[in-house]
Amino acid sequence: MTLEPFGGRLRRAMDERGPLCVGIDPHASLLAEWGLNDDVAGLERFSRTVVEATADRVALLKPQSAFFERFGSRGVAVLEKTVQEARAAGALVVMDAKRGDIGSTMAAYAEAFLHKDAPLFSDALTVSPYLGYGSLAPAVALARESGAGLFVLALTSNPEGGEVQHALRADGRNVGATMLAHLAAENAGEGPLGSFGAVVGATLGDLSAYDLDVNGPLLAPGVGAQGATPADLPRVFGSAVRNVVPNVSRGVLRHGPDTVALRDAVERFAREVRSAVTSV
Repeated sequence: MTLEPFGGRLRRAMDERGPLCVGIDPHASLLAEWGLNDDVAGLERFSRTVVEATADRVALLKPQSAFFERFGSRGVAVLEKTVQEARAAGALVVMDAKRGDIGSTMAAYAEAFLHKDAPLFSDALTVSPYLGYGSLAPAVALARESGAGLFVLALTSNPEGGEVQHALRADGRNVGATMLAHLAAENAGEGPLGSFGAVVGATLGDLSAYDLDVNGPLLAPGVGAQGATPADLPRVFGSAVRNVVPNVSRGVLRHGPDTVALRDAVERFAREVRSAVTSV
């Protein structure tokens, strides 16, 4: 059975739980900080703890696929379980895999994460459009069919991204702005929120030169350890701030493995984000 479109489900989750995404990033140094071994057992313990502490109170959980894939098939099995347990507990899951390719290969990536019967089925998937936005067509089509969504890399917070995203096209518009325009067209007429969002860094400062009103969610990495704060969101995103889902990873995860401390950190960030958003 096809799900309600991702955008509608996300809007409801944001309104009920607050607009916050928590990353599940079990990299080696964080496992060590938690007193866990850098192995599959540590990976499983880490992921289960994050899900148990946060999945019933955040809008989105975002596992970073690479940190699971590095352990091979056993790590991917942990990722499958993490996704399934997080969704069962009420969180929407965005798989941070940043897939991007052409033709049948892009279609296969889409089937891995967006087909409703796939073991890794997620509510949304991060994708890279830098083989041309049109290369994402198989993922767009399958996301629509299954009720899932996409987050397209548009204006990322890493400094290297500028050489591609700020490059000017023949029409004078840069590549990042072009991706936003594609998403606005994708979401036209959808409500209460389109299912095709952009990744836009919260550390980028004033983005008033860009039309961020794409009628879709804006996944905003950079809050917490990277230096952005919830109070910065209205200045960065302007009138589009109500559709922003700030992503916090280390700012929450550093409080583990204590589940109470993890929950307290989530609730604190959620309060601060809600306060910043409603002040606009």
